[in-house]
Amino acid sequence: MITRLPTTETLPDSVCAAAAAPAPYLVLAIECARPAAGSVRYSLAGIDEVRIGRGDDRRAWRRDGILAIEVPDGSMSAEHVRLVRAGAVWSLQDAGSKNGTHVNGVRAVRQPLCDKDVIEAAQTFLVLRVGPGDAEPGDLALGVDADDLATLDPRLAAALATIDRIAHADVPLLILGETGTGKEIVARAAHDRSKRRGPCIAVNCGAIAPTLVESELFGYRRGAFSGATEDRLGLVRAADGGSLFLDEIAELAPASQAALLRVIQEREVVPVGGTVPVKVDLRIVSATCQDVAALVALGRFRRDLHARIAGFTLALPALRDRRDDLGLLIARFVARRADRAPIKLDRLAIRALFQHDWPENIRELDQLVTAALALGDGAIGLAQVSQALGARPSATTASPRSHDLRALEPQGIDREALSALFEAHRGNVSRVASALSTSRSQVRRLASRLGLAPEQFRK
Repeated sequence: MITRLPTTETLPDSVCAAAAAPAPYLVLAIECARPAAGSVRYSLAGIDEVRIGRGDDRRAWRRDGILAIEVPDGSMSAEHVRLVRAGAVWSLQDAGSKNGTHVNGVRAVRQPLCDKDVIEAAQTFLVLRVGPGDAEPGDLALGVDADDLATLDPRLAAALATIDRIAHADVPLLILGETGTGKEIVARAAHDRSKRRGPCIAVNCGAIAPTLVESELFGYRRGAFSGATEDRLGLVRAADGGSLFLDEIAELAPASQAALLRVIQEREVVPVGGTVPVKVDLRIVSATCQDVAALVALGRFRRDLHARIAGFTLALPALRDRRDDLGLLIARFVARRADRAPIKLDRLAIRALFQHDWPENIRELDQLVTAALALGDGAIGLAQVSQALGARPSATTASPRSHDLRALEPQGIDREALSALFEAHRGNVSRVASALSTSRSQVRRLASRLGLAPEQFRK
């Protein structure tokens, strides 16, 4: 049985829509002043208008085709913004709010909306999902202490739910996904939810020298080679009664693939330097960031081994395709990494995070939040996010959209954002231009238009 999660990276939009696409829904992703409040998914099935405004507490109700959402956001107007549906098209109408509404970082009064648009209502971020499906997604609230596999994306949730069903079946599991998408978390969840009581042993196949793979995996007998002064169990036997997680399995050399195939087929292992097979009882969970089917077609990965490890295949989406969950993940990492609570987040910082491409996925987000909290002494503003992003090794190789302070285009940046950048770089025009991937002259023109003088930020 093979299940692949549709993503914009692996399937065309039409196929994604056909794969149990949910009806439209709205995600209240994060409140900057209350990140610990978590995220909520609101179904828009049967809804023609959404009204968003300030209230004493977060609550929502439905009546006569209207969904009303109240948020205790002190910067939000009592009646802040409306989302109105005409046929299958949703549009935004600012309700004369004091602090304005932004769509994808740009001030908006009236405009049509698209799938995955990020709406800023004062200090609150929402994500609109308008897929063409009719499957009722239902409302869902998730707190920062939710399970690591918890998600607001109905299709991802359906895919991950299969882990519970296959955990007891003991079938091999192959997890596909880019680096940093959480493959090991899924692997350990599959082990924890199974009946196996042995350990879950993780092996990074790409980190073991080809000449050492067999001795590391299968163990060895004393005297098998120079330096083998005693018997060694090996990682396969260490996982007996539990699970063996083979991360980056596509990195294995052909000879090692053949040896691993025998272990899986025969359920036994012969240590290096030994002659007597040792029976093992374990479950194989594999992961890779590569296209295994393509490697098989190229002759770089054994077809029979692929068939053995792919009893069930799960593809994890990249973080850039998980806007539904970004606010929840930010809040979760803030809650875990902050030395004190509550932590307030600057909306310009959150805007930058929503507009970043995340080439290193969830791992990058976790590290960035940690760095930003350290730089901000417990607070996260645009200056800290800018510094943390600029310090990342990936900053020089990221795509153009993620490199320019993560899509804060000069023509869309506002006075507050530019002021924060000048503050972070102490009025250095060259550094601000570099952060925005633009010229010094354009930064000066923008500063003049917004009434800012770089000199006033120099200390």
